[in-house]
Amino acid sequence: MAHRVTTLLTPGANPFEFSIACEVFGLRRPELGVEWYDHRLAAVTRPLVVNGGWTLDTCYGPEALDDADTVIVPACPMEPPPAAVSALRRAYERGARMVSFCSGAFALAAAGILDGRPATTHWMYAEELARRHPNVRFDPEVLYVDDGQVLTSAGTGAGVDLALHIVRLDHGPEIANHVARRMVVPPHRDGGQAQYVCMPVPDAPYRDGIGSVLEWLGEHLHEPLTVEDIAQLAAMSPRTLARRFRDTTGTTPMRWLTHQRVARAQELLATTDLPVEAVAHRVGMGTAANLRQHFRTATGMAPAAYRRRYQRLAS
Repeated sequence: MAHRVTTLLTPGANPFEFSIACEVFGLRRPELGVEWYDHRLAAVTRPLVVNGGWTLDTCYGPEALDDADTVIVPACPMEPPPAAVSALRRAYERGARMVSFCSGAFALAAAGILDGRPATTHWMYAEELARRHPNVRFDPEVLYVDDGQVLTSAGTGAGVDLALHIVRLDHGPEIANHVARRMVVPPHRDGGQAQYVCMPVPDAPYRDGIGSVLEWLGEHLHEPLTVEDIAQLAAMSPRTLARRFRDTTGTTPMRWLTHQRVARAQELLATTDLPVEAVAHRVGMGTAANLRQHFRTATGMAPAAYRRRYQRLAS
């Protein structure tokens, strides 16, 4: 049976944010070759007036949360309707995965789901969330927080980041990258938080020649490389390389290379039984200790823990 995702709408819901859930989890994706999600849109009241002055009707009410595997709450009022709060609490107590986009965190907090947990929301609402729900361990610096059963994201765009993170948890980095490519969004944005890092090489060539360099680097991750090596390959000075690399990728050459190596390590850990030491050599990290350090910095998890979690979710 397909994993059921139910998105709960409250009065004044933001169309962009609940459309993230519809786009990522609701579109059929037969080309992926995996059983995709069964997505349902539920509303506290029907019909429902949403942000922008238009009315939306759905086939489902709050009772749809009772058999959902994952529940998503997009932006909602700071004092969510009681029907939403009780439905969310029931779903949480039943063991459903609970997700909020932006101010949807207020609904999870009102249901007591965030008590004692790390969580985030849009920076504009940070002080109000802390005032209303002092037991929440609010983190204002991150795009999203994954605390196991409960996941929260910051403002609008961070909902995309969190949705792709969920796909990555459920189906692995390769599938998540495919979905991101189809959406024409980056599969990972560096927001200063522990995230699953996947930054595949863009398909499109670049006029400044960086595209071919990225492709070459992606095929030679196992080799020891320095900034000087890459600059020589690109026929540029290290300073020019750094400038053009940042213009193209948004980061530095060595940081991009580390991201790629961690992403490749994720794939090997998820799809092979290679020892961590062998994975480290294959991705150019040299030693298992070096891989563990960079992997934990990027993902918040040790390689062995990542493998166990992915294999458990995939089973």
